[in-house]
Amino acid sequence: MYDIAIIGLGPAGATLARLLDKRFKVVAIDKKRDQNLGFRKPCGGLLATDAQKALSRFDLTLPKDVLVDPQIFAVRTLDLRTGLTRHYQRFYINLDRHKFDLWLKSLIPHEVEIFDNAQVTRVARKSDCFEVCFAQDGKERQLKAKYVVGADGAQSLVRKMLYPNKKIRSYVSIQQWFRESNPNPFYSCVFDPENTDCYSWSISKDGSFIFGGAYPANNCRERFERQKQRLQEIGIQFGEVQKTEACLVLRPSKLDDFCCGYDNAFLIGEAAGFISPSSLEGISSAINTAYDLSKVLNAGTTNPCAAYRRKTLGLRIKLFCKVLKCPFMYFPPLRKLVMKSGLDSIHMA
Repeated sequence: MYDIAIIGLGPAGATLARLLDKRFKVVAIDKKRDQNLGFRKPCGGLLATDAQKALSRFDLTLPKDVLVDPQIFAVRTLDLRTGLTRHYQRFYINLDRHKFDLWLKSLIPHEVEIFDNAQVTRVARKSDCFEVCFAQDGKERQLKAKYVVGADGAQSLVRKMLYPNKKIRSYVSIQQWFRESNPNPFYSCVFDPENTDCYSWSISKDGSFIFGGAYPANNCRERFERQKQRLQEIGIQFGEVQKTEACLVLRPSKLDDFCCGYDNAFLIGEAAGFISPSSLEGISSAINTAYDLSKVLNAGTTNPCAAYRRKTLGLRIKLFCKVLKCPFMYFPPLRKLVMKSGLDSIHMA
């Protein structure tokens, strides 16, 4: 019997496990194992300024082995419908996402009991606690906890089992790694309304070139391949495929999409829908919601779910405002107007 069970140790779960008061008996269940084995989060691995700011409140500095080459300070934005190209300054940190997650996990105090390489199979409410069933190394295991926290991302089992009616618009994110064959490394943001009403990206990383995008589930792989073909026609080189990854990504469209949880069950990070609908950036919200929940639980509030919802009100409003920003990025006539104006773009020599 535990006080708090955390499902998932990505940026949200690892931050919460690190910040909880030592008076709690805490357990965490995580799919990751080590550097080479177990689950790896499919992700381009760019740390945006909001995520950097979220980390800075804890006075944390990134270790050198988390960083990768190159560090680039501009994004090449392509609109395949109009043929327009613009460069915009961005202050991303290029990193190895798996090493970043493992680094955050390494900061968790030893008092927290961790089950690695484990997959949760069921979460159920009991009269005075939650029952969590999971598989680890081929064995079925079970534990009970007063509070359960879903930090298990877009495909959150906690959300699915406890709040089945809380559904959010979702896309399939497909990403391929290639041997770098472009003469100069670059980041890009690609708009191609013929294949997706979201966006695609490319990143250069330690001798590899990554191309990925978020696509409607219907014919998503065909959309991905068509887009690659269009980019090859304008000179982007893809080289030899090293690996292909895919995952679900959420994209909230209304305030009701955010689900913080009820009755001693909490959702943090993307499991709660806290991800930017315009950029799909979610690490900053993962860290910030974990911090908010830790403050609530450490304070011993009588109604922690209501207190957590109040704490996250500002973030919910901020992310909803990004829904209002989306037309300027994703509505082709408005995007064309903004790109043609050259507003805030870099004049390339």
